[in-house]
Amino acid sequence: MHAGKNVTIYELAKLVYPENVTLGHHVIIDDFVFIVAKLPSEIGSYVHIASFTSITGGGSFNIGDYSTLSSGVRIFTGTENVNGDSLLGAAIPAPYRKAIRSHVQIGKHCMVGANTVVLPGVVIPDGTVVGAMSLVLQDTTLESWSIYAGCPVRKLRGRSSMMILALEAKLRADEGAAT
Repeated sequence: MHAGKNVTIYELAKLVYPENVTLGHHVIIDDFVFIVAKLPSEIGSYVHIASFTSITGGGSFNIGDYSTLSSGVRIFTGTENVNGDSLLGAAIPAPYRKAIRSHVQIGKHCMVGANTVVLPGVVIPDGTVVGAMSLVLQDTTLESWSIYAGCPVRKLRGRSSMMILALEAKLRADEGAAT
């Protein structure tokens, strides 16, 4: 694992294949978080991953700076081919199973609400918030600086970026002055 400064990973968090994980600065990963990073995955700076969140599926995962995964979020980076021409499940050997590996990308200044499910191939662009108990399907296109919720998600409204980006700039300036 490659980690920046001021990273807190609580004792009861579990990272499988930690050598594939890159962490930015000021990252908090709570107890009972489960991350399987079979492929290279990146967690930006000022990111919080709350308790009982899981990131699994055998694909890659990226989350940008200043983003949060609330408690109980499920991120799936892979799935099974369910077309009927293969057996299903992780216990099945490769010749008989057709696992589909993908990627989940979450941008900067995003929040994924509690108990939300994000399926493989999803891109959550910068500034996007997904409300609690939502479902983000793999063919969903989300807009930057917007708020979504529902099962499956639908856009509720836009979200202003002006103050958020100003606060980011101030934080960066204050950090620069402190070093």
